[in-house]
Amino acid sequence: MSKVTVVARLTVRADAVETVRPELLGLIAPTRSEEGCLEYRLHQDLDDPTVFVFYENWESMACLQRHLGSDHYRRYAAAVGDLITAKSVLKMNEIG
Repeated sequence: MSKVTVVARLTVRADAVETVRPELLGLIAPTRSEEGCLEYRLHQDLDDPTVFVFYENWESMACLQRHLGSDHYRRYAAAVGDLITAKSVLKMNEIG
């Protein structure tokens, strides 16, 4: 199976940026050590600090699915659930 690229865009409540930001940062180290994680980067919008974007590359969809079921991901999701006001996740493969 081919490599999977993920671009996940999250918008958080303005009053929750300082709560959510450390939760997002806390995902980086354990995720980068996961089997199949090729790249995992977090960005914050310069003009709108409520917007965060993850750029990820995974060896396969199965590796991504394992990540989504990991303890650290589930803890993060439980901690920030109602603080996120919008979320879009693109799962793509490179074609050129």
